[in-house]
Amino acid sequence: MTEFSPLDAEIRDLLRFAAERSMMPRFRALADEEIEMKGVDDPVTVVDREVEQFLTEALTRLAPDVAVVGEEAVAADETVLEKLSEACWIIDPLDGTANFTEGKEPFGIIVALADAGTTLAGWLYDPHKDRLAHARKGEGAFINGEKIKARTSGQTPPIAAISRLFLNEEERAELDRKIAPHYALTDIPRCAAEQYPRLALGENDISTFQRTLPWDHAAGALWLNEAGGKVARYDGSEYRVDEPSRKGLLGASHPDLWEAFAKRLQGQLG
Repeated sequence: MTEFSPLDAEIRDLLRFAAERSMMPRFRALADEEIEMKGVDDPVTVVDREVEQFLTEALTRLAPDVAVVGEEAVAADETVLEKLSEACWIIDPLDGTANFTEGKEPFGIIVALADAGTTLAGWLYDPHKDRLAHARKGEGAFINGEKIKARTSGQTPPIAAISRLFLNEEERAELDRKIAPHYALTDIPRCAAEQYPRLALGENDISTFQRTLPWDHAAGALWLNEAGGKVARYDGSEYRVDEPSRKGLLGASHPDLWEAFAKRLQGQLG
């Protein structure tokens, strides 16, 4: 039995429309002038901006008293981050932009609804699969309206999806010493809208994230926790959207896997 609340159905339709209108027609068809670099290895495209503008306007119409924090709005004006402490929508208009500009999957759209730093609901949309992973705090996790429970890969050693992209030399050495001998390491897909579902659908067991920006993680962290996995800071504290500069986040398909990995990070296990 599928279960879409009116809000879930509204968000699904908005994300689907944005992808069909702006995203999919430009996949593998971007002109050079439609891509800019915000920083090293950090592209932004006309699609990012167009989708964010559309969703900002649509969500404001849906809830006029709720602020909007979009990734590109923050790039233009960092004071927008101050809205993360109040009721707000959080938008990643094109998650996996680097993949998109290279003409490859995965990529998607992420929207979250938060208040006082806590995520209340989240939606991660994959336009290729027409897959909506969605959750409401305290009500469970869903894929296209079907309630799901996180499952592990069942592999020994567990599969750990870890990026070295934002690690310094010392952190890479620690990874090789403490973690690599105990896990089957694989790289991340560079798309949180894909990585979080992988942690619940039996593809990956563990994933670490160095940067924890709210448009990447607010929706996915809630969704995986609601599915019965575990997402938390390395010290076990909860993920909050109003701590955008804080580093380090650990997600796992099962709390026991989370605990074992966290202990190894802290040097409590050999």
